[in-house]
Amino acid sequence: MTQPHRLHLRPRVALRALPYMLIPMLAACEEPAPQPPRPVPKVGVIQTQLTEHAAQAELRGRVEAARTAEVRARVTGVVLERVFEEGDQVEAGDVLFRIDPAPMKAALQQSNAQVAVARAALRQAQQTQRRLKPLAGTRAVSAQIYDDAVAAVDQAEANLALVKAQRTTAKLNLDYATVTAPISGQIGRALVTEGALVTAAANTPLATIVQMDPVFVNMTVPVSELRRYRQGLREGALKRTGGVASVSLFDNDGWTYAHNGTVLFTDVSVDPTTGSTLLRATVPNPDRDLLPGMYVRARVSGSATEQATSVPKQAVIRDADGDSVLVVEDNKAQRRPVKVSGGRDNAWIVREGLEGGETVVVDGLQHVASGQAVQTVAWEKTVTAEAEGAQ
Repeated sequence: MTQPHRLHLRPRVALRALPYMLIPMLAACEEPAPQPPRPVPKVGVIQTQLTEHAAQAELRGRVEAARTAEVRARVTGVVLERVFEEGDQVEAGDVLFRIDPAPMKAALQQSNAQVAVARAALRQAQQTQRRLKPLAGTRAVSAQIYDDAVAAVDQAEANLALVKAQRTTAKLNLDYATVTAPISGQIGRALVTEGALVTAAANTPLATIVQMDPVFVNMTVPVSELRRYRQGLREGALKRTGGVASVSLFDNDGWTYAHNGTVLFTDVSVDPTTGSTLLRATVPNPDRDLLPGMYVRARVSGSATEQATSVPKQAVIRDADGDSVLVVEDNKAQRRPVKVSGGRDNAWIVREGLEGGETVVVDGLQHVASGQAVQTVAWEKTVTAEAEGAQ
């Protein structure tokens, strides 16, 4: 009877295979190593305080010249000379153009002659009246003849007044042949050249003068902002200081205008398409840095103060959802929406969303998410922080 075939391993081969057989058993017995706890991020914080701030609003504005005058011809003639240099600063009364005065001089001479004729006619009529007056008293001449003499005097006087007025017009036309600046300001390019024929009836100006100092800044303010301001005064949230509202100009590139202006008035009507009204301010412009038509951003500090908190600009998170800050509550950072407005010293004034005595994260925002536990340390204002806040 044949014995069944059995597989026999040589001892040396069996010993070599033993480690490979034990690896799965050992791996099944091992437990995963515990992960180290995630460190709690450290953030710099401040404690908010309620303080009095000037009521402010940041608005967009456009620069407008305080006065603009178009220089036009008031008589018809040929331009003989342009006296000014384009772009110069001119004063009211300075000569700008000279128009050929020959026709105006001839008209004035003719008017002078007409005045002399009218004066002689009046003198003759008066002498006739004086001769006829005693004769009319003795009825040597008829009353009709005397009445005609009196009427002739009146007619001569009226005719003299008429030709004198015509002479005055001729003198004015001769003066208008010399075109002068109506206002002081900076004159632009000349719109006509020597030899051009200009007429008093033409609508084309000869040049334009713009008064550049001071200038106006026209801003559009939402009616809701004005309503909030007035309601705050009525309810006592704002306190009137009695001062004049001031305006400072700046832009997003870090440029700040050196001179502050003052608010002149608020328009009496509202634009129905935008729901806003016009706010006009006057701003000094001694160096001509502001040009008409330029768009600027304006920070208007009202003549009232309010109780509000302020936070460094770097503490405010600005994204598509609006402005917000991280407030530490129970050692956890919580995101809270806020409404901020213009501030100073690299800080935003928080009008809604924060009260006094709250802990706000200033440094380390990029390492913290809302709801995450944090470790707080007092934030210290540094030069680097000021630069980041300015940006």
